[in-house]
Amino acid sequence: MNNFSTNLTLVKANAFAKKGKMGEASQLYSKILQKFPQNKLANDSLLKIHNALAVEHHKQLLSLYNQGQLDLVINKAKLLTNKFTHSVFIWNILASSYFAQENYKEAIANFRQVLKIKSDLPEVYNNIGIALSNYGKPQEAIESYNQAISIKPNYADVYNNIGVVFAGQGDLKKAIESYEKAIKINPNNADAYNNMGIALSNSGNLEKAIESYEKAINVKPECVESNINIVNAIKKIAINKSSPKKIHILSSVLDKKTYVRPSSISKVAINLMKFEPIIKILIEKPNLGYLKKSLHEVIFKLYEVPLLTKLMSVCPLVDIELENLLISARRILLLSVTEEVFPIESLNFLSALALQCFTNEYIYIYNEKETKALNELEVLIRKNFSNGQQPSPQTVLCMATYKALHEYAWCHLLNNTPIIEEVFRRQVTEPLEECSLKLDIPVLNGVTNEISSKVRDQYEKNPYPRWVNLSLSYNPSSIAKLIIDFKLKIFNPIISKVKSPQILIAGCGTGQQSIEKASYLQNCNMLAVDLSLSSLAYAKRKTNELKIQNIEYVQSDILNLDKLKNQFDIVESVGVLHHMENPMLGWKVLVNCLKPGGLMKIGLYSKMARKTIVGLRKKINYRGIERNDNAMKLFRQEIINSNDNEFKEIRIANDFYSLSMLRDLLFHVQEHRFTILQIKSCLSDLGLKFCGFEGDHIIDHFKLINANASDIYDLDKWNDYEQKNPSSFIGMYQFWCQKV
Repeated sequence: MNNFSTNLTLVKANAFAKKGKMGEASQLYSKILQKFPQNKLANDSLLKIHNALAVEHHKQLLSLYNQGQLDLVINKAKLLTNKFTHSVFIWNILASSYFAQENYKEAIANFRQVLKIKSDLPEVYNNIGIALSNYGKPQEAIESYNQAISIKPNYADVYNNIGVVFAGQGDLKKAIESYEKAIKINPNNADAYNNMGIALSNSGNLEKAIESYEKAINVKPECVESNINIVNAIKKIAINKSSPKKIHILSSVLDKKTYVRPSSISKVAINLMKFEPIIKILIEKPNLGYLKKSLHEVIFKLYEVPLLTKLMSVCPLVDIELENLLISARRILLLSVTEEVFPIESLNFLSALALQCFTNEYIYIYNEKETKALNELEVLIRKNFSNGQQPSPQTVLCMATYKALHEYAWCHLLNNTPIIEEVFRRQVTEPLEECSLKLDIPVLNGVTNEISSKVRDQYEKNPYPRWVNLSLSYNPSSIAKLIIDFKLKIFNPIISKVKSPQILIAGCGTGQQSIEKASYLQNCNMLAVDLSLSSLAYAKRKTNELKIQNIEYVQSDILNLDKLKNQFDIVESVGVLHHMENPMLGWKVLVNCLKPGGLMKIGLYSKMARKTIVGLRKKINYRGIERNDNAMKLFRQEIINSNDNEFKEIRIANDFYSLSMLRDLLFHVQEHRFTILQIKSCLSDLGLKFCGFEGDHIIDHFKLINANASDIYDLDKWNDYEQKNPSSFIGMYQFWCQKV
């Protein structure tokens, strides 16, 4: 085809296009491009026609894409690209679908096909850059980003993405420079502020990092990552002075309810609050008289530190000095409860105190004077009801600081008023709901093992742990992303390709682990089992409350799970096997429940880290201390009052500040402990391969001594590390392994 015939064909094609005969026009434009691919007029005309003809198809594909039906989008789009070879829309949604599936190789290839049709699309170069970066080709990613900038110089998102690449390469200086460019172009770029914060934090500039995270949150208040990052930065800072700004930040994050576990920020929050003047005065014993003398005035000042009452309402306060303050406040409030005037601040503080005591399961001790006052108050309340009157709100709230309202015989006579509403919900409505939920939880065979029966009875009485809020994931990840996030060494890649994982949580307790994991993994379905029906009912209630719909709860002993006749892609059992009569027997059952190539997460007590706890358990057994609430509280008080060094690490443990946690820590009916070499042997016997520990802090410290990348997967090196750092796994070993 020469120039004359080409021009003639163009004229004919244009004529067909004007008459609306798009099929004939397309054929002629395609004929020209086969001979002259660079013919711009033919290319642009064919692009225009194909995009116009593909509009309806694109709408359908976009609808399917938004529904998450990516495989269907890919199959349909592939067929359509044969018909509409020059439709940018079709090629782009095909590439985007591969990208969403984390198939970056195909995504890149199809985005490049878009550029063959239309080469001046900066957004496509940006998408290719992101895909190349995720595909492990950072230099090619930067080249693609630079092409985007050459077309659109003020492309803020691209500068932000370039910063991410530099940060991934460890070049924090260049990363920060790129983020600064992005922010200069767009001062409302929340992602750039957040990434800047990460880079500043990694370079050790925590205060500047906090400022950057604050700016991200100001632009995008509901950005979960920025809220979590700012909390983590504050947790790393040495607290040595008052900081109302940091207190406000933590208070704001608590308000979000599902961004962080309150217990994870409890210690840093308490350290900050103890520098506040009113709290600093009150925790000094000589000044407790001030509390008694000016009760309501003091509470008003305490209310000016809202973080205190917020934290009191959602998790145990893990600090002896604050505990003593609250015990004194409770006593003084009890003895003052018959006062006619009770300011709203005092009522709200009483409400928070009642929630604190309920959450820590009434672990605070009280004296004979308080017992007498409680009995007198009980008589007064009964008299109120017999006269057809409701007790005062301060009376109800005060009683709720010593015992849960649902345990009082007169509870059913109470009117739920706005002042006591939150306490009534937590102490009456929710426990009643749990009793109802127990009836609908299926049971997988009975519990016949003697130790399992004792463990079940312990948790039936005390669901463990009692919690209010937790951390949900708002951007669910694939298993492939989980493997990257936790830096796991994988021996069979089949697990990375699982798109809709089936998960078993063996020993889910009250649901924190199951709910968080169900929100973390995309397209997952979960079976969560536990010995305790009370714990399962608590978990089910919280699951319903949070509108989580992909978890099924079943009561079962791990030893009975072979009755399921089912296998799972992921099995997790954290803090459970070491409470069985024969942990290895239970572990074998779990391995049988795991698919070949599947991942397993296990949590086991460390023999070395729990030496002090073992010593205390021996002392408890030697002295014949019973496992009832009163005996445990008295022994706990003995630990608090002692100057013995062996008690110091117990007093700083989170588990020391809740009765069920204390029982689990020191009074559990069954406990085994392991060494790393024993774990290595167990893995070998079970046909499992070690994939890595969890715990960034421990891993980072380990790397300071063991520099080779493969060292973190060497259990012998970990054993050597623990010998030198015996308290590293004070919580427990938490690790991943794979069935091969």
